[in-house]
Amino acid sequence: MSTAAKHFNTAPERSLDQRIDALLRANHVRTQRAALKADLKRGSVSIRSVLASPPDYLLTAKIVDVLMAAPKCGRVKSARIMEQCRVSRSKTVGGLSQRQRRELLAFFGG
Repeated sequence: MSTAAKHFNTAPERSLDQRIDALLRANHVRTQRAALKADLKRGSVSIRSVLASPPDYLLTAKIVDVLMAAPKCGRVKSARIMEQCRVSRSKTVGGLSQRQRRELLAFFGG
């Protein structure tokens, strides 16, 4: 492969400031998600409200991870819910179709 072809296929270098900024944003999102999951476990936030109007930091989270944070909803029950609502295990909260979101909301009492 020529040098020009190698250069064309690589992403541009990130500066140290850009990398630090990306790391800070990622840590902030992880912290917010952890707090939301804790609130779901405690019952101070409902899974229904999270699915109906998800915050921006949750849009790239896997739906299975959010379901497992709900009370009485472990790995097996989350998988069963997703299968019943025809949602792939790899689906993110922001990637849910309207039909999938409606079916999940209906499952959780809406």
